[in-house]
Amino acid sequence: MALKLRKNQSPPPPNGCPLSHCMEILKGAWTPNVIWHLAAGPRRFSELRLDIPAVSAKVLTARLKELERKGVVNRKVRPTSPPSVEYSLTDLGAELLPAIRAIVEVSHKLKMREQDGRLTAEGAATE
Repeated sequence: MALKLRKNQSPPPPNGCPLSHCMEILKGAWTPNVIWHLAAGPRRFSELRLDIPAVSAKVLTARLKELERKGVVNRKVRPTSPPSVEYSLTDLGAELLPAIRAIVEVSHKLKMREQDGRLTAEGAATE
């Protein structure tokens, strides 16, 4: 006997699905970390490398260029000798922070559940 398909009660996503578009911005490796560290204020490339020691220079460069192109990060060349570059969040980039903070909170809760042994290796909650 086949199971009856249930109708999804969620409203359909709006045209152009904003959730998919936003996730497209955040999906790159280290992207949320870059946004997180820029939340405290402008940072130079070398400072971001210290903030995120596991990221390679090549990947960090790619993420910063991508975020700048998407309007999330601002790149400002400082008139110093030698010239230096600072990265900061745009207003749009700052709007992503509550979502990233919420993801961090859920991550902490999941980690605590894992440490308490309440999750199996497959991720299902145990009784």
